[in-house]
Amino acid sequence: MSFVMRDVVSSFSTVLVAACIGMAMMTSGAFAQAAKGASGLPLPRFVSLKAKSVNLRIGPSLDYAVAFRYLKSGVPVEIIQEYDNWRRIRDADGTEGWVNQALLSGDRTALAAPWMRGKGEGIFVNLRRDPQSTAPIVARIEPGVMLQIGECNGDWCHAETQGVEGWIAQGEIWGAYPGEAFK
Repeated sequence: MSFVMRDVVSSFSTVLVAACIGMAMMTSGAFAQAAKGASGLPLPRFVSLKAKSVNLRIGPSLDYAVAFRYLKSGVPVEIIQEYDNWRRIRDADGTEGWVNQALLSGDRTALAAPWMRGKGEGIFVNLRRDPQSTAPIVARIEPGVMLQIGECNGDWCHAETQGVEGWIAQGEIWGAYPGEAFK
């Protein structure tokens, strides 16, 4: 009897481990956009702040305290959860909280290599004339500079900042997923 019980427990454990691995894969970056939010749109997804002043709340209601206030429109954020007309967002620094959907825009923006901010003098991200690593450089951008993104092809994004436009490697921005393509 104990031999049979061990087999049942072993089989159950195998199924449980497989289910946990499957759940982990669904929440990993590889399957990050497989889920849909209450809006019917994919989660997670990038958007930008529409208003110049946006309160980041600790919960999905005006009844919750303000944890942080953004004071610039256009900042790229990632929607990671939806509840009614509230969106849980994450910014490039990893700060998370809730904002009303009316304060968000579908316009795509990005930050140039924000993970390189403060790493020293002379660190730049290249904006190129064409979507190729051998294309001429049209601008050298400091880490953390905000970019308007028009399209991404999965490897490169067409970007504009301060009147200069060109192509930036998709792996050098925060505001588009690796391999994501859109126009």
